[in-house]
Amino acid sequence: MLHPATDTPLFELRGISKRFPGVQALDDVSLEIRPGEVHMLLGENGAGKSSLIKVLFGAYQPDGGTILHHGTRVDIASPAEAQRFGIAVIFQEFALVPYLDIAQNIFLGREFSGRIPGTVDRRRTYAEARRVLETIGFGIDPTLPVHSLGVAQQQMVEIAKALSQDARVLVMDEPTAALSDRETELLFAMIRRLKAQGVAIVYISHRLSEVFALGDRITVLRDGRKIASLLPSETTPDGLVTLMVGRSVDRTYNRRFVPPGDVLLEVKGLASDHGVSDINLTVRAGEIVGLCGLVGSGRSEVARAIFGADRATAGEIRLFGERIPGIPEDSARRGMAMLPENRKTQGLAAGRSVRDNIVLAGLEKMFPNRLFSPSRATSAARAVIDRLRIATPSPHRAVSTLSGGNQQKVVIGKWLNAGAKLFIFDEPTRGIDVGAKAEIFSVLESLVQEGAGVLMISSEQIEIVHVCDRAYVMRGGRIAGELPRSELTEANIVRLGMHS
Repeated sequence: MLHPATDTPLFELRGISKRFPGVQALDDVSLEIRPGEVHMLLGENGAGKSSLIKVLFGAYQPDGGTILHHGTRVDIASPAEAQRFGIAVIFQEFALVPYLDIAQNIFLGREFSGRIPGTVDRRRTYAEARRVLETIGFGIDPTLPVHSLGVAQQQMVEIAKALSQDARVLVMDEPTAALSDRETELLFAMIRRLKAQGVAIVYISHRLSEVFALGDRITVLRDGRKIASLLPSETTPDGLVTLMVGRSVDRTYNRRFVPPGDVLLEVKGLASDHGVSDINLTVRAGEIVGLCGLVGSGRSEVARAIFGADRATAGEIRLFGERIPGIPEDSARRGMAMLPENRKTQGLAAGRSVRDNIVLAGLEKMFPNRLFSPSRATSAARAVIDRLRIATPSPHRAVSTLSGGNQQKVVIGKWLNAGAKLFIFDEPTRGIDVGAKAEIFSVLESLVQEGAGVLMISSEQIEIVHVCDRAYVMRGGRIAGELPRSELTEANIVRLGMHS
């Protein structure tokens, strides 16, 4: 039985404001959090969602406004204090220690004491970790090191870590961004169980279908301000998009499909020591080819092996008709671009500026005499910033200060500037708002119209169906089948991707 929302919210953020140098991140924003309710928090990248959550979690101190707990004003001075109030946050960028195992990450800082003072009860740690993992349907060995897990598996560890704290308020920032449909269904079932236990959930998502499947209440932010707070029955997906971006956005991603050109990429019998084998695929000029399947089916591993990030153990790769050795530097030099699923750790130099990141992959091409020209680099960066509408006050702004969507645009811009002609996109819209998604798919369309080829991995089947000319479906490290445009449906993707 669901716990009804009470008249007094569990937490209330009232008139919250927060300013950073040159940016008003939050301007008089209010939010009610009630037990047994899923409160959807929506907005474009940079709208202020993460800043608001960090105020609730004690990571930021507001410049104005108050926080109420059961109607009483409180000060949440630190994340540790937020946890004492029963607040747990699963951020989009994971807070895991790579070289500790799953169980150690789940109970980091809250270890169970052993019989001997100063020791840890390892048996209880792993038993409790297994119990928590089972509650979310994630059957994995808790002794595995986190660095060996994929993005989706790390996301599940983050969820287990938050639930192990017995949270009364659980904040989820894009929790399904890297999950398969099956894992998403398990997550939704878990959320409904938590609601029944009276847990309050604040859920940030760019997938509008999730808003109407889970949400009890919706708050929309834009440019650091609250635009609306309403019930799902009071709006529509298109209405929410208009509230978020302040304009109408075409969410259908319609493409103009034309006959493809020459083969740009040909892969025959490819295998790697990361569990994929017998991979055969082609990508032609002027087409977007999908690579889909369940999380764990080997999609990213195929992409990494093609680019040379993972060692190939068999097969051959031909780029523009020539066999290539499978070395990242050589692949990039020949015109292949790899945009990884984890842009922050694998796609960007986080400590450098937007300009430096944009010109990074094309340095050899731009400066063959090895004499760097700051003015030429800045000019090239400005051209990319304008083309992709990257929201940054300056090319010299640190890329780490940009929103997730704009960081992804910087990764794309890096390869555009390098003159790549074969693009491998691994989850190009992960954690990106609807407005930015439309812009990124517009970029993909312009790339193929100019004669490039694209291999696109996406966990969102609707993206594969609407955007791709055809698609390969993976299962168990192998390609289970190829779907031409005429047969490219969500049902067929599921049929091929599911284990028989």
